[in-house]
Amino acid sequence: MNRALPFLHTSGPDDGETDPAAIRRTRQEDQVLAYRLFGAFGWGDDGAGHISARDPERTDHFWLLGYGIPFRSATTEDLVLIGPDGSVVEGDRDYNSAAFTIHGPIHEARPDVVCVAHTHTPYGTPFAALAQPLRMMSQESCAFHDDQGVFEGEEVDVLDYAVGRRLASSLGSGRLVILSNHGLLTVGPTVAEAIGSFVMAERSCEVQVKVPHGRVISDEAAAAAYISVGSRGTAWHVFEWCVRSRLMVR
Repeated sequence: MNRALPFLHTSGPDDGETDPAAIRRTRQEDQVLAYRLFGAFGWGDDGAGHISARDPERTDHFWLLGYGIPFRSATTEDLVLIGPDGSVVEGDRDYNSAAFTIHGPIHEARPDVVCVAHTHTPYGTPFAALAQPLRMMSQESCAFHDDQGVFEGEEVDVLDYAVGRRLASSLGSGRLVILSNHGLLTVGPTVAEAIGSFVMAERSCEVQVKVPHGRVISDEAAAAAYISVGSRGTAWHVFEWCVRSRLMVR
């Protein structure tokens, strides 16, 4: 992948691909776009955060960006493959060890999850200090109606795999977990959907940080909105539009 011009996929969230090599290429290219998108938002400029993508053949392995690569300049050549014991199986770089203790247990517990995304953001991190779930206060927040969890542990530096397993348990079957006093983490069956969900979660947090006493949407109305806003297609479209807008790719 050229550093100056990222790749953009134009297919939908389910393109019917069955060839493992093609699936891996798509996941890696979307993963690089995701890192670059986080960089375009100014997220991860301090080196915090990681986006993992499960390998389609070695399903207990996942790809990460090598350590020291700025998110804005990520390429597929900068990705490393991490084994179930935390070792680097492919690639010639080290990686952020917290990515293994946070992402590894989630990939282990959720075989449906292809991508796990986490970083520290301007609104997600302060909202997480409340140690509570998102309230239904905006259209975007309805994407997480009955589809989120809260990790209440005080381990803000997750360096223990056992803590990561508790975090995965807090996520449960949801798409978002609020890491108390830490930040946001989203998952998805594709890279695009995990990242689209992350963007919607950050925007939901922005509303709640800026308007803490705003009106809460009723459970009935939030459940109705979830049918569309919480769909896989919506998360995918958010990712695609953000890539086009922020990375200037058409």
